[in-house]
Amino acid sequence: MSQSVNSTVSPSLVQRARRIASREPGLALGLLILTIILVVALFPSLFATHSPFNIDVNAAMQPPSAEHWFGTDDVGRDVYSRIVYGARITLSICAGSLFLSALIGGSLGLVSGYFGGLADQLLGRLIDVLLSFPPIILGVIITGILGPQTVNLILALSMVYMPVFFRIARAGAMSETGKTYVEAARSMGITEATILRKHVTRNVMPLIFTQYMILFPLILQIQSALGFLGLGVQPPAPDWGAILEQGKDFILFAPWMSVFPGLAVLLASLSLILVGRALQKRVDQR
Repeated sequence: MSQSVNSTVSPSLVQRARRIASREPGLALGLLILTIILVVALFPSLFATHSPFNIDVNAAMQPPSAEHWFGTDDVGRDVYSRIVYGARITLSICAGSLFLSALIGGSLGLVSGYFGGLADQLLGRLIDVLLSFPPIILGVIITGILGPQTVNLILALSMVYMPVFFRIARAGAMSETGKTYVEAARSMGITEATILRKHVTRNVMPLIFTQYMILFPLILQIQSALGFLGLGVQPPAPDWGAILEQGKDFILFAPWMSVFPGLAVLLASLSLILVGRALQKRVDQR
């Protein structure tokens, strides 16, 4: 029985993968790269060849070799292993910050767009002020005020794109408010809070999720830039931005210290952009 089930499921999965690859090669490539990165981030000990914290001054600044695939840094730590372990730290901070942005901005936007009134006007003015700052500048300002700590970095990054989620959720809620199903629910005596929570929010969620995937590569780049400026995760934690910052002073003598973490940021951003564009295309079609 199990063999018949496996023989039925496996071809369907293979056929679905082939359809995705043929119709949307960008999505297939993005999912492949993103899956590899996520597996490495979840299980770094399976892929790392050395401890990311071990210092060996005698092996400092060695070029890539069979022993150290991506070379070593200025204190002899294995760059490849630090990038592998840094994937979990970097992606966790970005995912958590963006989730907080979506939660706060999306919730405020839904309430503001659905109920309107004075609160909507006041929130709109505040959001306009935040949107007047370039994201990287806003991140630098908030992190500089709060201090370079991981918790403060998450709070700062969550504020960077919170206005974007507010705008998306507000526009979606305003669009849904005048539709027939909302009027029908009101005529049945369903409370406004229930309509917002069970009906409007459910229809706006695809927009918020798509925006989440679109903004992920952007917040990854901002997080890496803050780490490069020394405002991100502090050493010796192997964050991608922190690794870039440590290699900037040796770019002429040991370029591998900056090139490989930069490639990690580039590949992760590319995969997220490909997946985000595919999701946006599907939502637009709907």
